[in-house]
Amino acid sequence: AVWYQASPPTVRASMAFVTKKDSGYKTVVKGFLTGGTQAALTYPTEYVKTQLQLQSKSNPEYAGIVDCAKKTVQQHGVKGLYRGAGVRIIGAGFQQMFRWGAYTNLTQVFRDEKTGKLSQTNNIICGMGAGICEAVCAVTPVETVKTRVTDDMRRGTGKYSGSADAIVKILKSEGPLGLYRGAFPTILKQGTNQAVRMPLQVQIFSMISLGDDTKKQSPIYNGAAGFLAGCGSVLLTQPQDCVKSRMQGEAAKELYKGTVDCAMQMMKNEGPTAFFAGAIPRMVQVGMTSGISFALFPVISQLLNKVM
Repeated sequence: AVWYQASPPTVRASMAFVTKKDSGYKTVVKGFLTGGTQAALTYPTEYVKTQLQLQSKSNPEYAGIVDCAKKTVQQHGVKGLYRGAGVRIIGAGFQQMFRWGAYTNLTQVFRDEKTGKLSQTNNIICGMGAGICEAVCAVTPVETVKTRVTDDMRRGTGKYSGSADAIVKILKSEGPLGLYRGAFPTILKQGTNQAVRMPLQVQIFSMISLGDDTKKQSPIYNGAAGFLAGCGSVLLTQPQDCVKSRMQGEAAKELYKGTVDCAMQMMKNEGPTAFFAGAIPRMVQVGMTSGISFALFPVISQLLNKVM
C-alpha cells in the first residue's frame, strides 16, 4: 500500500486563476462579460438595498428586506425590482471591465521578475488600484443614475422614465459633474473594497482548497471564496456606501453641502446606526455578486482563451 501525506495549504499572493499570461485586452473583455452576467442575476438585491438606505430612519417606509420587495412588487409588479437595471447591467460590465483589466495588468507590474509571484502587500496595492479605477471610470456615474432613478420611483415624483432619460436630464440640468455626485465616498468605498476583497479571496481559497492546484480554475471553490470575501469587505465599507447613497439621492443638493456635511448630519440626526442601514441586504448582495464574479471569471476566461 502506498501512503500519501497531504501537503499543507500554501498561501497564494494573487488570484488562483490569474497567471502571468492574464493581461492586456483579453482581461478587459472577460471583465465586461463577467460583470454584465453577474448584474443581471443579482439586480433585485441591489435595488432593495438602495431603497432601504434611502428611506428615512425616523419614519421608515419599509420594515425590512422582504417587506421592501413585497411592496415593490405589489405597487409596480416584478419589473419594479428591475427599475434602473439597464444602466446597471451595462455599467457592471464596464465596472468589472475596469476592475479586472486594472487588476490583472497591475499584477504584471508588481510581480517579482524572477519568481513571477505577487507579495501580499503588492496584491493589496493592485486591488486598491483596481477599485479606484472602477470607481472613477464606471461605478460613480452608474451608481448616481441608478440611485436617482430608484429614489424618484420611491418618492413617486415621476421625474425620470428610465435610466437613459435620467442620464439626459442630469447632463442637461447639472452637466457631467452631476453624474459624479458622491464621487469621493465611492472612491473610498471601491478602493477599500478591492484592497480587502482581492487578498481575502486568495486567503480563503487557499484554506478551502487545501493547497490543491487542480482547483485553481474551479468555479465552485473560487465562487465560495469570493462570496465570503465579499461579505467580509462589506463590514469595512458600509459607512462609505451609506453616505454615497445619500449624496446621490434626488434631494442631496438641498440637504447636504458635501460628503463630510452629509456624514455629520447622519451622525447628528440619526446616530451611528444610520451608517449601517441596509447592511444585511448589502452583505447578501455583495456576497452574491462577488461570488458569482469570482466563479464566472475563470469560466469565461477558459472559453475566451479558446477563441481569442
